[in-house]
Amino acid sequence: MLALEHIYKTFNPGTPDASTLFDDFNLTIDEGEFVSVIGSNGSGKTTMLNLVCGSLAPDAGKIVFNGKDITKMSEFRRARQIGRVFQDPKMGTCANLTILENMALADNKNKLFGLTRGVNPKRIDYYRTLLEECEMGLENRLNAVVGSLSGGQRQALALVIANMTDLDMLILDEHTAALDPKSSETVMHLTDKFVHKSNITSLMVTHNLRFAIEYGTRLIMMHEGKCIVDIRGDEKKNLTVAQLMDLFHKNSGQVLNDDALVLG
Repeated sequence: MLALEHIYKTFNPGTPDASTLFDDFNLTIDEGEFVSVIGSNGSGKTTMLNLVCGSLAPDAGKIVFNGKDITKMSEFRRARQIGRVFQDPKMGTCANLTILENMALADNKNKLFGLTRGVNPKRIDYYRTLLEECEMGLENRLNAVVGSLSGGQRQALALVIANMTDLDMLILDEHTAALDPKSSETVMHLTDKFVHKSNITSLMVTHNLRFAIEYGTRLIMMHEGKCIVDIRGDEKKNLTVAQLMDLFHKNSGQVLNDDALVLG
């Protein structure tokens, strides 16, 4: 489904600040997998997502998606197949538009533009049905300006919008990190529901070890541009947070602290 093959990436090349993050990095994700990615700051998690989505290009190597080499494909073209929910709730929605207008924009994604209504009244009941799954009462606030919503509500709306189009892969970029604990739990529950309902291949970077264990079918731990742990199946289900921290120490020689990861 997705393969990063022999990826090399150096930042600030040719300068005293040059830093090589990926040196022959390889990762394959199969169709239908829900992969949780953890690791300390600077381990390469977000850089990997940027490479997949096309906002960053590798220095060498190849990115293959659905059997097609997309290494040189533009970010906006990849967005037709790969959806992304960012850490900042403000990035997934248009603050000055209403919930209804945001959903109408998402509904028209990848369609031809013409002189027709931006909002199709016949689709409103469908939008309400989608919003009901959030269990936040958003289905009764279609005319509310999105900028007036809480962070958790905006992130839930961003999830709904991301799942309105026929995507092949969903990227979750620390999408609960900016939320309070209660909203984080709500958004993760909603995420899990959407992923299972659509059976969409998903790649989630998180700093919350408990979320990484409880959600998803596979867990990857990164450190200094390498995958140092790759767990799935019953082994993942039976993990504890303490065991995961021990695995990091065993494989990296370092000890996690509260600034590196959230214990949950």
